[in-house]
Amino acid sequence: MLIGEYKHTLDPKKRLSLPSKWRKELGKKLVVTRGLDNCLFVYPLKEWQKITEKIGQLPLGQADTRSFNRFFLSGAVEVEVDSVGRILVPDFLKDFGQLDSKVVLAGIHDRIEIWDENRWETYKRSIEKQADQLAEKLGEIGVL
Repeated sequence: MLIGEYKHTLDPKKRLSLPSKWRKELGKKLVVTRGLDNCLFVYPLKEWQKITEKIGQLPLGQADTRSFNRFFLSGAVEVEVDSVGRILVPDFLKDFGQLDSKVVLAGIHDRIEIWDENRWETYKRSIEKQADQLAEKLGEIGVL
């Protein structure tokens, strides 16, 4: 399970070091794609295959489904983890995530989210204020 929050630096060559704690679980090939809230999603290849199978079963006749498929899948790139645990973030994804040199990697169960550090701090403060309401909604559907 991918959990925790780590601050890292995106180097001038757009390489990003993954936390050593996650490397074994992630494997050598990952998929990076546009995520929600203008962050990047990073999936281990096995998890990516599960996600794409579910997406592939959605009805093609619905415009929302087609739009989301285009957003999510056309922005996906398979990357390899190098010998020192880094991945290369393509320019178009760096731009989408508005990533500067300081980034946060957040472990979110089966994926990693990559955020610009300043944007992450702003977002985190916002959701921390809503934690009680979010917990109530999860309680209504039996999660908590």
